[in-house]
Amino acid sequence: MYFEDYLVGSTRTSFGRTITEADIVAHAGQTGDFFPHHMDAEWCKTQPFGARMAHGTLVLSVSVGMLAGEINASAMSYGYDKVRFIAPVFIGDTITSKAEIIAKRDHAKKPEEFGMVDEQVSVINQRGEIVVAFIHLYLVNRRR
Repeated sequence: MYFEDYLVGSTRTSFGRTITEADIVAHAGQTGDFFPHHMDAEWCKTQPFGARMAHGTLVLSVSVGMLAGEINASAMSYGYDKVRFIAPVFIGDTITSKAEIIAKRDHAKKPEEFGMVDEQVSVINQRGEIVVAFIHLYLVNRRR
């Protein structure tokens, strides 16, 4: 899709994905974040949340991947704004990513070549609660 093809207000929703202990352990190994909130089941029992929780960055990464179903050679990720880890995700929780195009604008330096597209992403758990929210920014080629 080219910049001209994106429609403000269009939406898409991923399939669900259950977060596992293996996901958390792998992410801890990749990032070096072995905080007890993620790794120590006994310590977590003494805390208000009561159980190990997934890293916020794990949930963010998984949610982005859940929406990456098609290769678009005309667009690339430009980054993420307003990332918020709203509620914990625990082992066994199933998340779904919901996305909506909320804005389009010209690229500041090369408006004849590129546009910017903002996609609001909400990550929802099996209880319908938003657990992570962010804006995914895309740099998109214009049709020439």
